Amino acid sequence: MTASPRWDAVVVGSGPNGLAAAVTIARAGRSVLVLEAKDRIGGGSRTADITLPGFHHDVCSAIHPFGVASPAFRAFGLGRFGLEWAHPEVLLAHPLDDGRAGVMVANLEDTARGLGVDAGAYRGLIAPLARDWPALVPDILGPILRVPRHPLAMARFGFAAMQPATWVARRFQTDEARALFAGQCAHAMVPLDSFQTASFGLVLAASGHSGGWPVAKGGSQAVVDALAACLRSHGGAIECGREVRSLGDLPPARAYLLDVTPRQLFHIAGDRLRGIYRRQLEGYRYGPGVFKVDYALSGPVPWTNAAARRAGTVHLGGTVEEFAAAEHEVGRGRHPDRPFVLAAQQSVADPTRAPAGMHTLWAYCHVPNGSTIDMTERIERQIDRFAPGWRDLVLARSVMAPPDYERYNANDIGGDIGGGASNGLQLLLRPAPRWNPYRTAIPGVYLCSSSTPPGGGVHGMCGYHAARSALRRELKESHAPARTL
Repeated sequence: MTASPRWDAVVVGSGPNGLAAAVTIARAGRSVLVLEAKDRIGGGSRTADITLPGFHHDVCSAIHPFGVASPAFRAFGLGRFGLEWAHPEVLLAHPLDDGRAGVMVANLEDTARGLGVDAGAYRGLIAPLARDWPALVPDILGPILRVPRHPLAMARFGFAAMQPATWVARRFQTDEARALFAGQCAHAMVPLDSFQTASFGLVLAASGHSGGWPVAKGGSQAVVDALAACLRSHGGAIECGREVRSLGDLPPARAYLLDVTPRQLFHIAGDRLRGIYRRQLEGYRYGPGVFKVDYALSGPVPWTNAAARRAGTVHLGGTVEEFAAAEHEVGRGRHPDRPFVLAAQQSVADPTRAPAGMHTLWAYCHVPNGSTIDMTERIERQIDRFAPGWRDLVLARSVMAPPDYERYNANDIGGDIGGGASNGLQLLLRPAPRWNPYRTAIPGVYLCSSSTPPGGGVHGMCGYHAARSALRRELKESHAPARTL
């Protein structure tokens, strides 16, 4: 023990969750140091010129519905530190082979009218959630084992959210509406006939109709750069190139917050993890990986559907039956010939991403965890279906397979960008069934990664909740003794 450490808290990892944890502690008047293994902050929110000079690509996260909705980011006032959101005219387009598409815009009524005979079904499903969204956000983006602040609103959400996406999609008559909804559910990265998958589509739709699906102007790096500037304004510090291999590498502090997954916690903590908690973490499951291709284009993608040309996000997979089958194949450890492809056109909303008149395209599909199969041609054939002739615009491409993602960010185990599988009890009780999911079994050590509630996404809420827990327990008194681990 050391009586007067330099730091009240040390955070390991500088992704959105690690930085949000650090900002929360610094804003409470406590000293905090962030240690980052790489030579640049960001985790899953880095931006880089990985194809050609002047083309700014989001290496991992790209579209940020949870970023604009995050109570933590709002409280931090990140706009004062340079973060600007750019909103596409069309949030999401899901084209079909005959040129039709399911289309979502920010205005719920306009979206419903565009779905024709399914307008009433869409309003009935999504409108109550969009109306309740401001009340629901703190509970949805928080630990599950709490009394909800608005129990009736949560009950309405929970009734539909617990169902499989394929069940809820049957409420709609048209292929456009079914695909529009179920495509959002496919962000779960689990088979769409699994229970709880509807929750992903409901949350994404409600968030989109409340705050949009924006991109960060200049790139996702702008999110972490704003968090870092906010942290430094409150006296916090960041050191890059500081890999933590064991708890002994950490300087004395009163609390430690680790933006890592359970597997890395095992490597760092060694035999300090014992008993029931160790066995719980040993059972933690990782989900499918992603295979991604970034493109530098000489012009906009010539989608057959006009709305897709204005969309920030485009889902490519045809009808719900087709892409549900593809996601089922991934769940069985296979590589579908026609994968469900999630594409982002950040330059449609943010012209700073590419030289004048040119564009970027970001596209990935789900693959089995740790896959080394090259999915480039399969992804490009899916784009061909809905934008014939687009290959003529390709100036350069950059490919990232699951092993590349794990090298890029140690939290992306086997290419899993969500910090762990999002099905079964693990969706709700991650990383282990505990009243406080952020506290580990090691005194003073907390997890603050997307392996804790509320899970994946650029929102910082995992770090925010972990830091609040540390402030309540470890940092209530500034003269509390420090730990040396």
